[in-house]
Amino acid sequence: MKPVVIDNVRIIDPSRDLDEAGRIIIVDGKIEAAGAEALTRPVPSGASLRDGRGLIAMPGLIDARVFVGEPGGEHRETVASAARAAAAGGVTSIITMPDTDPVIDDIALVEFIRKTARDRAIVNVYPAAALTKGLKGEEMTEFGLLKDAGAVCFTNGRHGLDDAQVLRRAMTYAKAFGAVVSLETRDAHLGAAGVMNEGLLASWLGLSGIPREAEIIPLERDLRIAGLTGGAYHAAQLSVPESVEAVVTARKRGAKVTCGVAIASLTLNENDIGEYRTFFKLSPPLRSEADRVAMVEALARGEIDIIVSSHDPQDVDTKRLPFADAADGAIGLETMLAAALRLYHSGHVPLMRLVDALSTRPASIFGLPGGTLKPGAPADITLVDLDEPWIVAKEQLVSRSKNTPFENARFTGRAVATYVAGNLVYGA
Repeated sequence: MKPVVIDNVRIIDPSRDLDEAGRIIIVDGKIEAAGAEALTRPVPSGASLRDGRGLIAMPGLIDARVFVGEPGGEHRETVASAARAAAAGGVTSIITMPDTDPVIDDIALVEFIRKTARDRAIVNVYPAAALTKGLKGEEMTEFGLLKDAGAVCFTNGRHGLDDAQVLRRAMTYAKAFGAVVSLETRDAHLGAAGVMNEGLLASWLGLSGIPREAEIIPLERDLRIAGLTGGAYHAAQLSVPESVEAVVTARKRGAKVTCGVAIASLTLNENDIGEYRTFFKLSPPLRSEADRVAMVEALARGEIDIIVSSHDPQDVDTKRLPFADAADGAIGLETMLAAALRLYHSGHVPLMRLVDALSTRPASIFGLPGGTLKPGAPADITLVDLDEPWIVAKEQLVSRSKNTPFENARFTGRAVATYVAGNLVYGA
């Protein structure tokens, strides 16, 4: 494999608290050196040289919540198409959710995802396995065997887990294997008929609402069980500041808990729904502007660990419907970084913290290689032009589905090149 040298680039690496101009040297798909000190090293013979002047080099982004259609819904997204979309967004690793048909709840299906990824994906693909069989919330899956097969965490995907006793057993079981349990926190009954944030706007639009308590109550239960069992618990995507406060309190009690937030909850609010625009029908729902601002502040403080795209492809048949009938979900792999950079350009979140939330922390939480530019690490790198203006054009999206809430949005900053194990998988 030909060595690669990226010169004259600003390197941001939260794993080393590094922000400096320098050089990156890649040999055999791994980082040999990255930083100012690499300038003192000779360029390897026969290396491919790239001038990174004006660009930022960061560890490749890691998206911990990605839904794909394969198997069973390949018309919406395949592993291969999701990987191409990820590369276009600067994402070098994705964790795929088990919400497929059939559900990823046995060894053969975990192996299917891994083999498909090896054969067809241009980025790293890590399957999450179902926490319960069929995602029904009743019977646990075989954690040990699934972990050995390659599952990186256990989740009920889009579904919460109603039975506290099942959750206690699952977290106890997962702890024995050093596995992370990641859950959606939405009460199955409170606000079950809701389709958007409960409040004045929902009343004006004549739509049923989902109260914030529908997220907070099951979360607080989960956090107590995490403390009881001592297992590693990850709240998949929070949307209100009270949920973050609950996580912070649980940490003070000694619980091993982390949390994420969808990029939509940081950059959009309920007003964006406008005249019943179904591409903004998400789960959790878009909340108020005050909630959005509070979540951004919590991210900046480090109370929220990671940002996810919650990439959830839907087709015309499930989105071009009356708002109340449309499916939840939006694609996000290609826009997550650019949307996150809005928080940097506005001065609300430092760039180092953003990169940490998009790359370094997800790698740490789920035990993945990557998230760092330390010597010896896989050469998964995203090169970013912070100042490049662009508009999200539907026809240019790589994902098979086009249900983006950022259609025609104007962004500043994007990934211009993506490397996976030293191979250029996106850009020129």
